[in-house]
Amino acid sequence: MMATLLEPEVRTARSDWPQVDLFGATIDVLRMSETLEIVQAWAAAPMARCRYVVTPNVDHTVLLHHRQDLRDAYHEASLVLADGWPVVVASRLVGKPLPERVPGSDLVPELMKSASPTKPLRVFLLGAASGVGERAARNIRSQWPGVDIVGVYSPPLGFEKDEEENNKILYMVEQTEPDILVVGLGAPKQELWVHANHKRLKAKVALCVGATIDFLAGEKARAPRWLQRLGLEWLHRMLSDPRRLVKRYAGDAWFFPGIVWREWRRGAVN
Repeated sequence: MMATLLEPEVRTARSDWPQVDLFGATIDVLRMSETLEIVQAWAAAPMARCRYVVTPNVDHTVLLHHRQDLRDAYHEASLVLADGWPVVVASRLVGKPLPERVPGSDLVPELMKSASPTKPLRVFLLGAASGVGERAARNIRSQWPGVDIVGVYSPPLGFEKDEEENNKILYMVEQTEPDILVVGLGAPKQELWVHANHKRLKAKVALCVGATIDFLAGEKARAPRWLQRLGLEWLHRMLSDPRRLVKRYAGDAWFFPGIVWREWRRGAVN
């Protein structure tokens, strides 16, 4: 499908592919292969405005119902991609089916895998704890020779409220002009920060992708593929970090079914 959309000229506005209004967001109806074509085209184009990508899961969906600032960030995103299987399954239950999940933690490695050493993909890693980004950079360089890591930075706690620190980050990005800015600051901080600064960011594409830098560094382990195929990656993550995630997932499990029910009722009435 996307080959016809992107030829003979590159057309990569959201109007070029279908979307559905779902759970408080307009989500792009795309597969991983189609998403890769779009982001690759953006990364290969001349520097213009910074496009940014968000990847909603159940937690984001719940937050969207409580936070206008996050809804504003989603509204201006260039791509909104379903990350979690529960979101994909729920989309089918309410009659607005999404074809598959497109998690940021898969999108980033796929982009790096497809990069060519003859025209390296310039990547800046922003986020994760001190030292984690450097380990991720070493792993990336050894695994994907087509990737040029042009910058790594772990911002201090509370940086988003510090104008001097924000200007420092924007300057670092401007000096390196990456094709891809991988933003791993956690939700909703990463989405809100990118939204607030995307007009000043000198990166072609910013990907808001949570724990992806930790995964690339080997700091955290992804769920086994069989668990991912069963839609249970969330369970693996919760058991890996129960003190932080059990309370969050319990709250999501309480609110999300009600969100799905209301969405279904609206569809039934219409």
